Amino acid sequence: LRDALAQLHNLQRANVVVTHGGDEALRLALTTFVQPGHAFGMAEPSYSLYPVLAEIQDARIVRVELDGDWHCPAHFSKVLNDAGVQLTCVVNPHAPSGTLTPVPELAAMAAELQGILLVDEAYADFIDPGAGYDSSRLLRDFDNVLVLRTFSKGYSLAGLRLGYLLGAENLINPILYKTRDSYNIDHLSQALGRAAILDQAYARDSWQKVRAERSRLRNNLGQLGLASPPSESNFLLATVPPDAPLNAARIYAALKAQGILVRYFDSPRLQDKLRITVGTREDNQQLLEALTDIISAAG
Repeated sequence: LRDALAQLHNLQRANVVVTHGGDEALRLALTTFVQPGHAFGMAEPSYSLYPVLAEIQDARIVRVELDGDWHCPAHFSKVLNDAGVQLTCVVNPHAPSGTLTPVPELAAMAAELQGILLVDEAYADFIDPGAGYDSSRLLRDFDNVLVLRTFSKGYSLAGLRLGYLLGAENLINPILYKTRDSYNIDHLSQALGRAAILDQAYARDSWQKVRAERSRLRNNLGQLGLASPPSESNFLLATVPPDAPLNAARIYAALKAQGILVRYFDSPRLQDKLRITVGTREDNQQLLEALTDIISAAG
């Protein structure tokens, strides 16, 4: 499986460590590179597991607020360096907005950061090929960059719990031989993961279907007054306008009552938003019809 992943990313076996899902990859990175009592850096808002794992490691959490367009601000690296951050996690495309940070911006970040940069690409398989996104140059140019990938999203294998980290040998070796459990991945998961990787035609067809439905869903949500920023992930972050008859929490509850599950985050900057995963065309149509009825009834 490591050989297949290395070939897929034009790397060597020594640049790959396979993990029990992306979450174990994050935990291993934290326990390997952040000493207890030292600092861990992250953008805010971001993946909610980051601070949980940091607290388990007894690390100080340094959060830097994203700008209005969900990008890291110009002072991002300086704030983290001043705080002595040893590891920084940046999810790209961003969760929960789906916004994509271009590789040159990530490269500048890696060059500026005094610690390690982990680029969490959990949703990278859904990036439009036309965006020209290719983080492999980061791995070639920097020895302080880790890239996380998972089978959960792009390969529809969330229950398999399989992920991996890519990076220079100086970063992969201590994970492989010091902090990783000797038998963290079972044989069946390895075999299934390798089969998924080798069938790129099927995977790419699935990604394209998601991209097509993502565009259609975004347009239709906009017509309902639920605007969302351009997304390169498999979800959209739709904003409920302040003058709407129902707020985001009530729309979430109304959809849930019909058996339609979206994400609502009761946290700053997200209280007026719903994160909606792109489903099949039939799933998306059911959602749109339910939203139309809910909004019409409230108006």
